[in-house]
Amino acid sequence: MFIHLDFRPIRKALLPSISQTPPIKLISQTRPNPPCLMASFTPPPSPPSLLSPAATLSRRSLLLLSSSSLSLPPQPPIDTTITDRVFMDFSLCPTFFRPERDSLCTDSTPLGRLVIGLYGHQVPITVSNFKSMITSSTYKNTLVHKIFPGQYFLAGRQGRRETKGEVHPPLEFLARNTETVQSKAFMLRHSRAGVVSLCLSENDDEEEIKLDPDYRNVEFLITTGPGPCPQLDSKNIVFGVVLEGLDIVTAIASIPTYKPSERIQQYNDLAGFLGDKRAQQARTIWNRPLKTVYISDCGEFKVTKPSLSPSLP
Repeated sequence: MFIHLDFRPIRKALLPSISQTPPIKLISQTRPNPPCLMASFTPPPSPPSLLSPAATLSRRSLLLLSSSSLSLPPQPPIDTTITDRVFMDFSLCPTFFRPERDSLCTDSTPLGRLVIGLYGHQVPITVSNFKSMITSSTYKNTLVHKIFPGQYFLAGRQGRRETKGEVHPPLEFLARNTETVQSKAFMLRHSRAGVVSLCLSENDDEEEIKLDPDYRNVEFLITTGPGPCPQLDSKNIVFGVVLEGLDIVTAIASIPTYKPSERIQQYNDLAGFLGDKRAQQARTIWNRPLKTVYISDCGEFKVTKPSLSPSLP
């Protein structure tokens, strides 16, 4: 006898029908986070910025900030109190002076007197040496040997002992000038006409004299205007100012000078480039006045209260 058993009701009770089963979805490897996780996740706050956007520093400003934070020594104050007054008388000869042949002319024409105030507090050594040159009359009968129109003129050049018209300083009265290596001595500027300074960059003393261990620099310049001479700043020591006689300074500046032609200057530059020592020797006569200008007298004013109010040059 064959018995047929029907299991379909049991299968329906145990297993859901295929129609009720949700479709199977393939999950990719880059599936997004579940919504529940995304809702509960908040990104961590960014670290606070040290500088606000408005205060963001560029590289240049950062360097300036770092340099300004360095502890620099304070600059010494500038003291332009006039502690001493000296004078120089200038005279003019109608012809050009040749020191190897001529003597200073006897028929000279007085140009006038310069009264110079000295900054004894700012540069005491330079002022003391200049006063020694004045009071010993060492500058007397010495030449204004170069004139640069619209800028300055030079005086007090040292030469050989037998050379007339050049300076032979008394070494026993002059101190070694240590102010030439002090920053305080270079703080004043050549800002106008009448500034008196010790020649360093423009010094043209003979090389043999400069090599002497007892050498003392006493060459000086006076600016003639009408404008400033910034090319002299931080290179020469300003130690005084013309108080009276700026018209004399203008008269000296107007004297014609020897100026070589442009072609000669080019030949000279080429010779100097090739190492010809004669090129430097030839340049010594450039800008020389075509008439002889010299210091006919000099001295110091003896006053009871020499200190005057400060006056910046």
